[in-house]
Amino acid sequence: MDISVFFSFCSKEQFDPNGNLNNRLVNTTHFFTGDLTELEGKKIAILGVKEDRNSVNNKGCNKAPDIVRREFYKLFPFDREAHIIDLGNIEPGNEITDTYYALNHTCQFLLKKNIIPVIIGGSQDLTYANYLAYETLEQTVNLVTVDPKLNFGQSPDDLSNEGYLNKIVLHKPNFLFNYSNIGHQRYLTDPQLIELMSKMYFDTFRLGEMQHSHILRNEPIIRNADLLSIDISAVRRSESPGCADAGPNGFYGHEAAQLAWYGGLSDKLTSFGIYEYNPEYDRDNQTAQLIGQMLWCFVDGYLNRKADYPIGDHSEYLRYIVNLAQESHELVFYKSNRSDRWWMDVPYPAGQENKYERHHLVPCTYEEYQQATNDEMPDRWWKTYQKLV
Repeated sequence: MDISVFFSFCSKEQFDPNGNLNNRLVNTTHFFTGDLTELEGKKIAILGVKEDRNSVNNKGCNKAPDIVRREFYKLFPFDREAHIIDLGNIEPGNEITDTYYALNHTCQFLLKKNIIPVIIGGSQDLTYANYLAYETLEQTVNLVTVDPKLNFGQSPDDLSNEGYLNKIVLHKPNFLFNYSNIGHQRYLTDPQLIELMSKMYFDTFRLGEMQHSHILRNEPIIRNADLLSIDISAVRRSESPGCADAGPNGFYGHEAAQLAWYGGLSDKLTSFGIYEYNPEYDRDNQTAQLIGQMLWCFVDGYLNRKADYPIGDHSEYLRYIVNLAQESHELVFYKSNRSDRWWMDVPYPAGQENKYERHHLVPCTYEEYQQATNDEMPDRWWKTYQKLV
């Protein structure tokens, strides 16, 4: 498929009209002109999606992509070549389904070429189109969102930015293995949704549990994701005013950048999106600057990947076995010699090796290993085990 038909292209001159941005990202990024051979050797593809028709209470976020780009391309480049291509913008189709189609097929194309799509929205319902791109890969996937709410909406047919998760969870055929949300705020979240998440063995993590001194708790959650979708309203209004739904509480700007860096660092993660930025509410481009820096941190994380996602040969890992006195399960942990990161080995049913091979090694923390040595079953191990059986 020729994905160039979906795009209106950007140019270096658009973001550096006077040629003053020497030694900045605008000069190290390749701007796509429509020839698919330009994608050869590229690792990361930036694409904007100017779509907000399914936005609830945040119309105007379709104007975000180029304003974010202006701030991103002002930044200094990385320590080594990042091999970034900017594909341009997907303009709104005649119907919103046309926009979803364009994004879906673009992401499909990029994933098959092992190029990471980095999406600048637009409203967060675009995550649904990104998710559908994995259907053709014939593998189950994990989705992580960073959001102050759980966007399940009121109806299974709700495809707005406040209901798109229903469409993902109920999609047939189902290829979602796990869903996690980071940073929900309890007073904004229906307790019935939290109960539903628990019954489905999905994960919800409250804001207070995941920020400040606990920010490292987010790393194994994001390390287990194939897709990472960030709603910029997860950042507090004082740090990021550029969203109609921004509130007084949320992550701080540097914490949001840290989450993006964790996404880039994950060997498993293959697509990333930031949504809901609305220039109409921004002050002095403060939120656009933050998102530009989050994108920078994502790429920097990518350039620091350790290639220690433990599939196949475990010889480069320290293996720890813990026997729980109160359980019949033997818990096996692996620690990477490259990065000092930890995984838990969760056994899958006999005959299901191909289906679950990507999910039985679960990223975890050293604290969860300590928990096991204290004869306590880690919650993350148990939830994964329930999904496997």
